[in-house]
Amino acid sequence: MKFLVDAQLPRRLVRQLTEGGHDAIHTLELPAGNRTLDVEINARALAEGRIVVTKDRDFVTSFLLRKQPPRLLLISTGNISNDALSHLLAANLAGLEAALTQFNFVELSASAITIHS
Repeated sequence: MKFLVDAQLPRRLVRQLTEGGHDAIHTLELPAGNRTLDVEINARALAEGRIVVTKDRDFVTSFLLRKQPPRLLLISTGNISNDALSHLLAANLAGLEAALTQFNFVELSASAITIHS
């Protein structure tokens, strides 16, 4: 799978996804870095077939209204440490992969994977 990790999430998630066999980039790697506009993130995700990984609820609104980005992984853990987030992703990566194979909008909270259809 191909992922684009949004600015408010740590770069280590890219490393973790890459080590899990995925193609992942962080907004820091884009020309405007963490100042990349949502519309540009959406365009990049569409052009490259990437799943946007974000905590930003604006992407949820955009997905629901315009299907942009075309695929979305929402991290809805609230404020947790980067270590806790990394452990949560590791513990749920297989389930997320399975869900994202079939569904375009998946949410990861501290206690569950939720599929939005």
